Amino acid sequence: MSGVTVLAASYAGAASAPAYARLAGLAAELAAELPGELLVRRDAGWPVIRYDDPAGAIAAAYTLRESASRVPAGELLRIAVHTAPTLAPAVRHAEHLLALANPGQTLLTATTAADLTDVADLGVHRLRDLGSPERIFELTSTAEPLRSLDGVPNNLPVMFTSFVGRRTQVAALRTQLSGCRLVTLTGPGGSGKTRLAAQTAAQLAERWPDGVWWVDLSGATGTAQIPEAVAAAIGLLVESGDRLLIGQLRTRRALICLDNCEQIIDGVAEFVLALQAGCPEISVLATSREPLDLPGEAIWRVPALAPDEARALFAERAGTEFPQSEQAIRSICARLDGMPLALELAAAWVRTLTPEQIESGLSDRFGLLTRNVRGVAARQQTLAASIDWSFELLDPDERRVFRRLAVFAGGFTLDAATVICGGDDVLEVLARLVDKSLVVAEGGRYRLLETIRAYAALRLTEAGEDLRDRHLDHYLHVAEAAEPLLDKDRDAWRTLIEPDRENCRAALDHGLASSDPDRGRRLAAALRWLWNLHATGSEGIDYLRRAIDCAPDDRTLLQARLLYGYATVADTVDPFGYDAAGRGLELATELGDDRLRSLFLALVAVGEFFTDFEKAWDLTVEGRRLAEGIGNEPARNANIALQCVLLALQDRYDELRPLIELVADGLVSSGERGIASTVLTVWSESLMSIGEPREALRVAERALAAAEPLADFHRVGAARGQVATLLVRTGRLDEARELMRPLLDLAETSGAVLSNLGQVMGLISFWSGEYDAAVEWLARDTAPDSPLADTFAPAMLLPTVAAALRAQGKDSRGLLERAAGLARRYNLPRIHAEALDQLGRIAIAEQPDKAADLLHEALTIRVDHGLRTYAVDSLESIALLANHTNRATDAARLAASATAARTEIGLATPPDRPDLPQSAEQALPLDEAVAYARRTRGARGRPSSGWASLTPTEEQVVTLAVEGLTNPEIATRLFMSRGTVKTHLAHIYAKLDVSNRTELASLKKP
Repeated sequence: MSGVTVLAASYAGAASAPAYARLAGLAAELAAELPGELLVRRDAGWPVIRYDDPAGAIAAAYTLRESASRVPAGELLRIAVHTAPTLAPAVRHAEHLLALANPGQTLLTATTAADLTDVADLGVHRLRDLGSPERIFELTSTAEPLRSLDGVPNNLPVMFTSFVGRRTQVAALRTQLSGCRLVTLTGPGGSGKTRLAAQTAAQLAERWPDGVWWVDLSGATGTAQIPEAVAAAIGLLVESGDRLLIGQLRTRRALICLDNCEQIIDGVAEFVLALQAGCPEISVLATSREPLDLPGEAIWRVPALAPDEARALFAERAGTEFPQSEQAIRSICARLDGMPLALELAAAWVRTLTPEQIESGLSDRFGLLTRNVRGVAARQQTLAASIDWSFELLDPDERRVFRRLAVFAGGFTLDAATVICGGDDVLEVLARLVDKSLVVAEGGRYRLLETIRAYAALRLTEAGEDLRDRHLDHYLHVAEAAEPLLDKDRDAWRTLIEPDRENCRAALDHGLASSDPDRGRRLAAALRWLWNLHATGSEGIDYLRRAIDCAPDDRTLLQARLLYGYATVADTVDPFGYDAAGRGLELATELGDDRLRSLFLALVAVGEFFTDFEKAWDLTVEGRRLAEGIGNEPARNANIALQCVLLALQDRYDELRPLIELVADGLVSSGERGIASTVLTVWSESLMSIGEPREALRVAERALAAAEPLADFHRVGAARGQVATLLVRTGRLDEARELMRPLLDLAETSGAVLSNLGQVMGLISFWSGEYDAAVEWLARDTAPDSPLADTFAPAMLLPTVAAALRAQGKDSRGLLERAAGLARRYNLPRIHAEALDQLGRIAIAEQPDKAADLLHEALTIRVDHGLRTYAVDSLESIALLANHTNRATDAARLAASATAARTEIGLATPPDRPDLPQSAEQALPLDEAVAYARRTRGARGRPSSGWASLTPTEEQVVTLAVEGLTNPEIATRLFMSRGTVKTHLAHIYAKLDVSNRTELASLKKP
């Protein structure tokens, strides 16, 4: 490669060490004796040496390393070599490379090592100059990891131009940040605030082990977007407000860089104040055109570049030196006050103008724009002159495109620019604007710096153009064209729409405020799923409610779609605030739209879910029928998903498995991550119940992976809780606690309510033997006066509370009877059996006959529903009864079989397992042990048929059936579902060898 090669060296030990001076002397001698040129001396003589080719520099590196080996502590010498087209960038890059080196390393960049074969490839690393990652080589392998920027968590932006000058400012800012938690860089637009902040953050990255996080607020238009932007940058969960975010950051030691704060300065100030109050080890580096005006704020006013720095920047951006134009360049730098953006704009013109012509053009414009402009800072006037002068040099097509780009909020695509700016030459013109530093190109998208956009907006107004309607039309077209992806691939929809969130907001605001809001309403309907991402539901609810209220009496399909959007967002944000699902179902029925009607049926079923399983089921059956009739898979899947939840709760696994197989993969592949995560979570719990904990954990981890991209703490929390639950049940308590720690921190510091947190932490506490803590965690959700007291929800938790109380020697019968009642009412076999099993254990000491009935009824339920995991508990309970009734052989055999079954299935031993006699016999397999327990009840045992075989609950059902009560009436009387009544009657008919109620009534009970 042509150009220059630079060798930089330094000593990693203390400057007071004897080796320091001796090694510095060796380096100086090398610079004098070998071909090359001593460029600079740093730190008492350390050189940076220039060579005309890489070979000379490599030879010098070997010589210096060999000489150093003869000096005590010479192994602490560091060397870096880099090749570049021009000298100044080569020196800077070599120094940045040297900063990565460990003592004893000799590092080469790819440009230097291109023709070498005996070098070690250290992989791709990012230097502190914030350039793109590059491949680094080592001359002699030391196996030491580089001290690159990749070693610290960060999202610092990639800078495609070099950082010139500012050494003094960076050093001062480093000192400032070490003594102050809030530093604000202020100055006019284009003064270099952003670049200086980023460079300082990069150089200090190791100071913050939890990361350096860059947050660009240039696209933010409201205070509510600040926590969202910060959370997105760091990769944290978000919700409306900042409590959740601050809770997650409370114990972290990190630097948050807030860039472009000026347009929402008050909101940023409030956020930073809350951050400082709640997060003692978070530091903030902000850039703004004005201070945040907060206590303890260190305000750093970004100065202009020094004359030499300004000249270096101009020359480097111009891409060439102009020795004959030195005076003109110095004049340009002085008259632009060393403003980096202004210098870059001026340098962009050297392709078509000489430095002297650029200087002359600036002279003409300054007189027009700096004449006694009141209330505007001098540097702002200077920058305005620079931009205005650049604008005047544009040709008519460039001016037209440039000013029209001001309509965009945030970034934009080439397609959007083509549509809104008009003309066949937009790509060509856009490329020229990028070259002239008026437009930034990044990642296939474009944007205007905020200062430039504000200037373009003024020009747009002066031209009398209002492009907001055209902007709205474009994003309406994009959103409506993307709608089919919501049924086929929501991940693809998110990739397409999410980058234009700011443009969508701007278009919605304009459309809904219009005298004819129809287009705004259509856009709101098309964007409905956007608000399920990154916890922006409250914002979405506001837009959708505004859209609905624009035409409250509308009875069209558009209104129905808006109601559907509202209902889907409100499901997690405000489920009881507005009956959008009910209104939508009525309207969809009126319009005869079976697709929307089937979707609304699923949403209405969700509303019925907690109090009436059968009504919810009937709604989903109707919704599924409609969806299948029109071949609409997403609507079908929405209804089937809720059916899966209902079947899982009722332990109907034979019916559940085919439905899971029918919809799970389709939900994931279509990007319907929220529903997919829910379905996979309930299937995971079902697998645990039927004795497949390893597969259950795999499915639970899949549910968590499905939920995480949504960044919705409700979905993520539920999935994480399921994984933790399985870890507990399989004996991995420490892992479960660690998994839940972030959610605990959220709850403790931000007050976020996670629906399953108490359940999971209560389970963890119980299995840890922390019984008081278990009761406390579950108290709120199981209280008799809680809002969910009469729903099925408390039944799921009460057995754990009762077990914790029983382990402490306290009476838990009331809780267990309540659990059993709720379980019968909602047909929850697993919970019913658990309550009966615990009641049976309590009765063993004083009422062994009653205990036998309860324990065997629990076992029968578990066998009938395939609850193999919990059949193990039944074996131990019946072994306990056998031991109490002097059947030690049976007790030992059942206990041994239970222990073997736990090991085989992979289950942990619960903390309240009773002490039981041991057996020397080979343990029976689980199914044989269960059959043995059912056969050997002893003299007090219940036979398998006849009146004596009926359980107490079955006897109650017989009595009411013979009295003539219908199934619904029996269900109401005994607090159980109609399905449970049917199940009991089927068992009764089989045991009594009858076929119907008439034959049952004719039997005489002994």
